Amino acid sequence: MTPETPTEAIAPVLSKAAPDAADYGAAADPVKDVRESSTPSSEAEAEAVAAGLSQLEARDVHWYSYLLTVDFWAVIAVGQILSLCITATNTFTSFLSSVHTIIPAFQTLFNYALLVLIWLPVTWHQHGFRRWGEIVLRDGWKYFILSFLDVEGNYFTVLGYDYTTILSAQLINFWSIVCVVTVSFLLLRVRYRLLQLAGILICCGGMGVLLASDHITGANGGDAPDALKGDLFALLGATLYGLSNVFEEWFVSKRPVYEVLSFLGLFGVCINGVQAAIFDRDSFQGATWNGQVAGWLVGYTLCLCLFYSLAPLILRMGSAAVFDINLLTANFWGVIIGTRVFGYTVHWMYPIAFVLIICGLVIYFLAGSILGDSKKPWLGDNQKDGVAGIGTAKLKALNEARRRGLAGGSAGGQV
Repeated sequence: MTPETPTEAIAPVLSKAAPDAADYGAAADPVKDVRESSTPSSEAEAEAVAAGLSQLEARDVHWYSYLLTVDFWAVIAVGQILSLCITATNTFTSFLSSVHTIIPAFQTLFNYALLVLIWLPVTWHQHGFRRWGEIVLRDGWKYFILSFLDVEGNYFTVLGYDYTTILSAQLINFWSIVCVVTVSFLLLRVRYRLLQLAGILICCGGMGVLLASDHITGANGGDAPDALKGDLFALLGATLYGLSNVFEEWFVSKRPVYEVLSFLGLFGVCINGVQAAIFDRDSFQGATWNGQVAGWLVGYTLCLCLFYSLAPLILRMGSAAVFDINLLTANFWGVIIGTRVFGYTVHWMYPIAFVLIICGLVIYFLAGSILGDSKKPWLGDNQKDGVAGIGTAKLKALNEARRRGLAGGSAGGQV
């Protein structure tokens, strides 16, 4: 998603962000935070970022240059870890369903609670209680929207699987990639290259091969109880997923990860708790409760928490589109695990599909910038509105400037 020309424009709903987000998390002193944008150190940092970006973008690069960087392989590796996490959560959900414990909202509640326990204390430590309160009053509604999209995306996707076939639900999940590309283009002013669009289409083709093999082997879930209702639920879930992924990418490029995850968890607990109390009450009473079920819930929660904690890294180093593309391989890993757990057999088309998806990712980054998708067009010239966090183009520029003696300080950045 590397832009051909930088731009400071952004959609109105997003442009009402707080002042320079790079200052977030830099200090717990609210007075210092207010004044920091006008201090000489901020000006020196801006100059260092500009110098570092110039050095990075002036390099003599080839069409394959980004493929040789650590960032590219980190994107691939983190993407596959996320796919494995999703596969693990699906496996634990299958175990729970096998003993008639179908509580989609309630079982996800523990994940949001764990995010709060891990990341809220970090946020309080970095910002201080007063600063945190100011963020709640000013930007709490934005974080509420992010959490709402995420919670409802989870919920309606699960509902879709309950009413339609697995094959139909997976086909509809392609819509999330369409939403990501469309919303990024319209709201965030992202401009895709032809090779990037070709890479996305090849990845989708690989997923199509997976679905075709499922249909051939009869692993499409059988008859649908209510196909129309299930398809509509799946379509709504995919749309909400796409919107939440783009919104989260925007957030983590401007704010520290610990802040984003703490608010995502905090509002997620509230929204998901109310939803579980309303819709999972009857299922909760009829569910099976024993030590084994508790173990499955713990495994589900830990895997999902790891997924949420790593997702911001790929959203910073890559993009929401790269994030969704990587998750297409989850079906492949699901079959591999299923051969050991549920006795599945691997169809000969599966390895072909996996290779197609990985090749699509490689093509996506061909002839792109050495910074890949980490340079975000909505952060303005020299990424001035972005946070200097792990995986961001701003931190890479600062570290490059430091290595060349153009800026003081040691390499590194905030989370």
